[in-house]
Amino acid sequence: MTEMRLLIGGELVAGDDTLDVVNPATGRVFTRVARASKGQADQAIAAAKAAQPEWAKVPFDQRQAKLNALADAVAANSEELARLLTTEQGKPLAEAQGEVAWTEGFLRHYATLELPDRVIQDDESGYIALQHKPLGVVVGIIAWNFPLLVACWKIGPATLAGNAIVLKPAPTTPATALKLGELCRDIFPAGVVNIITDANDLGAHLTAHPDVAKVGFTGSTATGRAIAGNVANTLKRVTLELGGNDPAIVLQDVDVKETAQAIFNNAFLNCGQVCLAVKRAYVHEDIYDAMCEELARLAEQAVVDDGLNQGTQIGPIQNKMQFEKVKEFLETAKQDGKVIAGGEIMDKGGYFIRPTIVRDVKDGDRIVDEEQFGPILPVISFSDDEDVIARANASEYGLGGSVWSSDVERAAAIADRIDSGQVWVNQHLAIGPHIPMAGFKQSGLGIEQSAEGLAEYTQPKVVNIAR
Repeated sequence: MTEMRLLIGGELVAGDDTLDVVNPATGRVFTRVARASKGQADQAIAAAKAAQPEWAKVPFDQRQAKLNALADAVAANSEELARLLTTEQGKPLAEAQGEVAWTEGFLRHYATLELPDRVIQDDESGYIALQHKPLGVVVGIIAWNFPLLVACWKIGPATLAGNAIVLKPAPTTPATALKLGELCRDIFPAGVVNIITDANDLGAHLTAHPDVAKVGFTGSTATGRAIAGNVANTLKRVTLELGGNDPAIVLQDVDVKETAQAIFNNAFLNCGQVCLAVKRAYVHEDIYDAMCEELARLAEQAVVDDGLNQGTQIGPIQNKMQFEKVKEFLETAKQDGKVIAGGEIMDKGGYFIRPTIVRDVKDGDRIVDEEQFGPILPVISFSDDEDVIARANASEYGLGGSVWSSDVERAAAIADRIDSGQVWVNQHLAIGPHIPMAGFKQSGLGIEQSAEGLAEYTQPKVVNIAR
């Protein structure tokens, strides 16, 4: 594969260094891409700063049209993007195709959003209106689990609001983002969208840069805390979409087989590497054994393989560092509970672990209290509603959660008391570009998606005219 290049100031440029990209299904390098230096990071910020004032003058409907054009380009290159996604990220090809389709859909929805002035007063004594002005230069830093979708979660609202952006993908999944850069080059004016890569060595420089007005970050809570500290001195705007330890609360009146399938799907999507995935399942004691048995059956039947192979349901863990972390969780789970399915490291050359179900664990165990971000699901028994609400909320995280019951009213009452940015009833991971996404506690700051997420990329300004 030809070395993929950085997008800086409307040009595809070689990096001052290179970065090897590993296929997690093989554990071997499959391509080499450009890697930016600190000087090139500065060039990207300078290009964005130079381009932004003119871009802010572009009429809103024309900025909307650029997002539709990018959606068109994503659709036209869907198969190449999906195969590249699977090769560098590891997810099954069907999931990669779904991510590409989601990306197109999110961009098209962003293109329908507007930020009209809110008129507060308009009478004989005066006129007062709240406006939304661009911030300037935005830095977007994204994780490796959805490298195309989340890139557009930053590019879409940032550019629509009239900002210019410098996007930095994760070092283990840079190729898809750089391919996106090739598409952006032909759509946006030079400098409006810039995409650079690193080896986790440019984040602090980018986020502290005096010409950057906002940082949009998706990734771990630990890194989010570091970014929050790094931007404090310059009072940059920041949106942080961080980790989660999302509970699924399963009441005793559910259809066990049907609910187990839904829980399994939402726990092991993308090999469990989803911030909003089910990370701990609280199951009522009356159906605990039956639910554990069904989840174990599903785990044992799951096809784990290279995502490019037909029939693969679960791919590898994305990178070696996360692979080692999940292996540690696996050992802890074996000590604290009973592994009833999976638990094996697979000898396939890549970073493969069988989907693992662990029962007879409790709150306080590492596998329950921490975010695994991998193919391990702890199943915990509970006896009453008040007990499980307290246990679900006893977490530093508050990103997502779900409640499952045939009694929707009872489930909704429990959901209302869960301390999470989004809580679902009889579903999980039901997100969309029209739905605001936020986190409680250590799961983030600010809002992604929807008109509320778009507003995060603007500076509120009040115009107050006396008559």
